[in-house]
Amino acid sequence: MTESSSLSVVLAGGGTAGHISPLLAIARALVDTRPDARVVAVGTAAGMEIRLVPAAGFRLETIERVPMPRSLSVDLFKLPVRLVRAVRQALRIIDGAAADVVVGVGGYVSTPLYLAAWIRRVPVVIHEANARPGLANRLGARIARTVAVAFRDTGLPGEQWVGMPMRPEISTLDRAAARRDARTALGLDPDLATLIVTGGSSGAASINRAVAAAAPRIADTGAQVQVLHITGRGKQARAADGGLLAATGYRQVEYVDGMEKVYAAADLLLARAGAATVSEVAAVGLPAVFAPLPHGNGEQRRNAAELVDAGAAIMVEDGQLTADWLLAEVIPLLQDAGRLRKMSLATVSLGVRDADERMANLIIDAAGGRS
Repeated sequence: MTESSSLSVVLAGGGTAGHISPLLAIARALVDTRPDARVVAVGTAAGMEIRLVPAAGFRLETIERVPMPRSLSVDLFKLPVRLVRAVRQALRIIDGAAADVVVGVGGYVSTPLYLAAWIRRVPVVIHEANARPGLANRLGARIARTVAVAFRDTGLPGEQWVGMPMRPEISTLDRAAARRDARTALGLDPDLATLIVTGGSSGAASINRAVAAAAPRIADTGAQVQVLHITGRGKQARAADGGLLAATGYRQVEYVDGMEKVYAAADLLLARAGAATVSEVAAVGLPAVFAPLPHGNGEQRRNAAELVDAGAAIMVEDGQLTADWLLAEVIPLLQDAGRLRKMSLATVSLGVRDADERMANLIIDAAGGRS
């Protein structure tokens, strides 16, 4: 690639919002930084990217999904054929795009793209969103020219800490200025201390159970607070008679379009500790209570660890998250404005608002050094 030529970037990642959101943030920053850039995103035909990538204005190509079996199974024996087929598909995409650089954010689709880029001698840049790297990026880091991470000390070779690329609606959020409008938009009292609970778009059963059990008892504590419970689609909290749960100071919705409204409206957030959530609350300075997913490889505990150690968040084990614990620990915290202020200030050195721009510059540098 010469200085005067256009920049061609192939971005690989998909399946879940955790991969697609940073991918789209990187794509937007690339176009903002280099308006001549040609960006092609690569995902699978079964992921959320089928809807989200075109809606964001970017071209999407698909390859076959190649899950990496973690135990001896039929899928393990099918892996070589599936992988070869997916690599061939990836080669066609790279060749068709005349790619200057391949960028991967992890997930099933990234491994074939990394291998195809290695075959074509195209530079690879990876971004790892979790504190504990996934298999695709552990493999990709071995051949990558640049390894960027959202959390420090992931253990990937040559890693550079850049933070988590995120939508500008979040990275530029002024919580104080947006608070009243956000609370009004969410059907909340603009003047009450506010706890917002979310388990993500699909909900979190254990969080939902604890919050639903605590909701009718909050008024009995005498606390002047309100709770917005984002249950997840189809996961509404029910009362004993089967109707939707209702209580003083408690409101439930299945979904909120635009997490920036949630971050602006909340004085305190109760959520899982996914990489995007942890990074976003740090960027906007929102105190949080994290209940890490108890399954998987423990990455959510590691995601939240730095904020917890800094006093910017607290962590509760999933099995300890009960109605009694919420009433004894979270509701008093919600009323302690001084402590919440200290928690918010503790995020200042940890939150990153320009990770998308940092990634764009790393990608442009890698493309300029193509051999």
